[in-house]
Amino acid sequence: MRFFLFALLLVPLVSARRRQLSTKRIPPPRPLTRLSDFNANTGEAIPSEDTQYTFDQLIDHTNPSLGTFKQRYWVSQEFYSPGGPIVLTTPGEETADGYLGYLDNGTVVGAIAQQQNGASVVLEHRYYGQSNPVANLSVANLKYHTIPQAIEDVVYFAENVHLPIPGGDQVSPSHAPWVLVGGSYAGTLTAWTLLTKPDVFHAGWASSATVESISYFWEYFEPVRQNMPQNCSADVVAALTHIDGVLTSGNSSAIDTLVGNFGFPGLNHSRLDDFASDLRAVLFHWQDLQPGYNYSDSWVHYFCDRLETKDDKIAPASGWGATNAVEAWARFFRDTWINTDCGQENPLDCLSSYNLDSSYWWNVTLGNDNRSYQWIRCNDIGYSQSGAPAGHPSIISRLVTPAYDSRRCKQMFPGAFTGSSTEYAVGVNVTNNAYGGFNIKANRLFFANGKQDPWLWSTVSSPLVSVASTAQQPIAVGNGYHCSDLLMYSGVADPTVAAVQKAGLGYIKGWLAEWKPASPKRDHAKRGAYLPRGNRVW
Repeated sequence: MRFFLFALLLVPLVSARRRQLSTKRIPPPRPLTRLSDFNANTGEAIPSEDTQYTFDQLIDHTNPSLGTFKQRYWVSQEFYSPGGPIVLTTPGEETADGYLGYLDNGTVVGAIAQQQNGASVVLEHRYYGQSNPVANLSVANLKYHTIPQAIEDVVYFAENVHLPIPGGDQVSPSHAPWVLVGGSYAGTLTAWTLLTKPDVFHAGWASSATVESISYFWEYFEPVRQNMPQNCSADVVAALTHIDGVLTSGNSSAIDTLVGNFGFPGLNHSRLDDFASDLRAVLFHWQDLQPGYNYSDSWVHYFCDRLETKDDKIAPASGWGATNAVEAWARFFRDTWINTDCGQENPLDCLSSYNLDSSYWWNVTLGNDNRSYQWIRCNDIGYSQSGAPAGHPSIISRLVTPAYDSRRCKQMFPGAFTGSSTEYAVGVNVTNNAYGGFNIKANRLFFANGKQDPWLWSTVSSPLVSVASTAQQPIAVGNGYHCSDLLMYSGVADPTVAAVQKAGLGYIKGWLAEWKPASPKRDHAKRGAYLPRGNRVW
């Protein structure tokens, strides 16, 4: 039974405005912690790991005549010996700045390199950070921002890059084994790459890989509901039942009183879905948790403290009930959350998805990584993190629906989307048909998942399916959170995560022992079919 009192210690918000949905980003690693400035095998001095390099990447893999753009990457050769593997990762849907720690052995990427005498490489994803094939992120310029193009990027990089390491011009997949590692969206990219380009990367590690695209993804919050303190979960469910009842009652006075208590006096009743959506913001921070993390520093647990502490007493597992929960939630939201998130800005503007004058919708400058991610989300993967269906306990308001989230696509990308509630489903179906969804089958691909990961229900370990673990596609599940297995210190804090890491390192070692140089050189024309986005016209 879990119901606790947590210290009232605040941590910064992940992002300043809650108009967007939660992304699937991998957890940032600890800062670079290289053990030595010298190669562990030769003792020779090696370049700093934060040395930035660029690769001439094709703008459009279906039309190479369009030319190239500069794609950033970083390399560690601390453990490298010629003939060792190249271990490649990408942080996925955000700038690579802040993710260079994945070069080190404090992460699985570096641990594989250390175990196998390999080099580790971090490659920035196209359309994120400073790796852009276009001048801005207008709708017209986003046409080269697709999943197939991203897959082709890592393939073209592996087959053509001359790495700044000894013999770095002879490390293509024909001459050296490559291992692709990724977490979250990048883990999905890893799985899809090994599926569609089976002769390029000899092995892959896919952490928290969301292989099943889902339009109505209410299950995102199920691991949160099931693993958060029981008293808090019970009270959030009870509070939202009451809140939804008021919001849908048609009683203008009751609605005004409710939203006013939460800090939204004068909210237009046609925009109650915004209010309902804003209530889910704090629960997105469950994705920030990792084994060994100080839970008292978490927004989720601070929120639960405010709900479950009354008169210096802690609520029983059943909670205090709806009345107290609504009042406590309102005080928390009005006095703490809004002030922290909006500062001096009017919350009706700050947290509104209807305020189209906000730069959130029209900022097309390079480096707006959220815009780049939302383009993929709107086109290909969906994931509306909404309220649960009627009859199922929900910690999210049922006024939050796929239609509410898909409207954002029309607002952010005018002319590309209609705002129809079915648009998510169209893109989702195309993606699942192209890559198999839950039914993906690839060789030498290790899947790692965590029971407390909010994205669990879209992985091969989802309770929705029963995917068998095999020798060629093993699946390991620990008690971790989102991509916990990528961070070695998570294994120190949680033995179940350590077991996942040990299993994965064992599989990678065994698969690499089977690798042999290609002879003759690989026929590039047989690498696999380019999978277009489809003939969808929005």
